[in-house]
Amino acid sequence: MASDYQDMKGRKRMGYVTVFAAAVPTENQQKYLSHCKVAAEVFKDAGALKVVECWGDDMPDGEVTSFPMAVGKEDDETVVCSWIEWPSKEICESGMQKVMEDPRMDPATNPMPFDGKRLIYGGFEKVLEA
Repeated sequence: MASDYQDMKGRKRMGYVTVFAAAVPTENQQKYLSHCKVAAEVFKDAGALKVVECWGDDMPDGEVTSFPMAVGKEDDETVVCSWIEWPSKEICESGMQKVMEDPRMDPATNPMPFDGKRLIYGGFEKVLEA
């Protein structure tokens, strides 16, 4: 069961989620996991409640849309999906700013092992958790 949070206007909220999808060169799976372990620590230090990383397993090509099409997946890549749970949108926004400023996320020391230009992401308000 989800915990309710109140936003700044006193409205009950279930929390906020940032969702990401990307195409990672399959040979970079371990590099990706290493990168994600550091990033998860940074996100949690910035206020995230939970960080989940998923390595694609069943990614059918679509005719109109699909995960592979959305991220421009190439034959030697795997689609990844991740989400970060936050107590609220406001904490997410301030947390994301902290993440961008954190030296542990500096591309010189913790480079993304994939093409960040094909990363898709968005924020979602949780409305049901069962």
